[in-house]
Amino acid sequence: MTQETGDTADTLVIETIAPWDGRRVPVTLLGGYLGAGKTTVINAVLAKTEQPIAVLVNDVGAVNIDAKLVKRRHADTIELTDGCVCCSLAGGLAAAFDGLRSRPTPPEHVILELSGVADPARVAPWADTDGFRLDGIVVLVDADQFLERLDDPHTGASVARQLDAADLFVLTKRDLADAEQQAAVNERLDSLAPGVPVLSADDAVATASFLDLGTRRPGGVSDTPPPELFDAHEVMTLPIPNPIERADFDTMIAALPASTLRAKGIAVTPEGTHLLAQVVGRRRLVTELPEAELQSATDLIVITPRR
Repeated sequence: MTQETGDTADTLVIETIAPWDGRRVPVTLLGGYLGAGKTTVINAVLAKTEQPIAVLVNDVGAVNIDAKLVKRRHADTIELTDGCVCCSLAGGLAAAFDGLRSRPTPPEHVILELSGVADPARVAPWADTDGFRLDGIVVLVDADQFLERLDDPHTGASVARQLDAADLFVLTKRDLADAEQQAAVNERLDSLAPGVPVLSADDAVATASFLDLGTRRPGGVSDTPPPELFDAHEVMTLPIPNPIERADFDTMIAALPASTLRAKGIAVTPEGTHLLAQVVGRRRLVTELPEAELQSATDLIVITPRR
């Protein structure tokens, strides 16, 4: 929301009024080429989450949600019984985010499904507009057809742009590719996007757990989704000194192993500044928490693949 004020006849000042008292809702961009499985992931999230989230999709009608979960349908929106909402992007990204900002209560998380040919880097700035912050860019990779699409002169450029922007890869359609083909896909990903973790998920529930839906559960950042979501992964708890200097906290986050899939935690500096660490694959950010998001210091929760 903006407000215009004029100090002089020649000066126009635009003041931004942050929604929800300054709180910022994390946004996950969910990308992947056509047929990579984005709708499957979204359905799993909607069916399993206990928190109200918002999912922005290209076509609400294409997301086949269990009828038992649907509270009402109207226009380009589906409201679910657990407080979640699915909104169509038919009116564009600006209209979709404005619609969320107009809600008196913010969602706990926003998942923005990108079109199969979208460049995530061009959409990412929308996740840092008033009331929102980018949590990470997750790109699904179809094990069955990825190599063919990457080498196709008609689709290769779109696929490559998605790889460049990704913080985390999720390998889908593994049941349609043999071990040799999956190894070739992993080798190619490592060559084109070194340092980006690859999550091999056999089902969408495990995939959905990495969209950070546990951030605002009752215990705050220190809480994680139910253990069954991490069957193929290890969850470590690292103590954060309290207080800790900002430089030391930055060093602690930078020193996390390259295999880290997700990490989050809150630190407090000697001056009383609250710092939030958010790690999604290679995206590693430490930012100051606004007053509306203040929480007590926590340990650092780190998720890595099970060895």
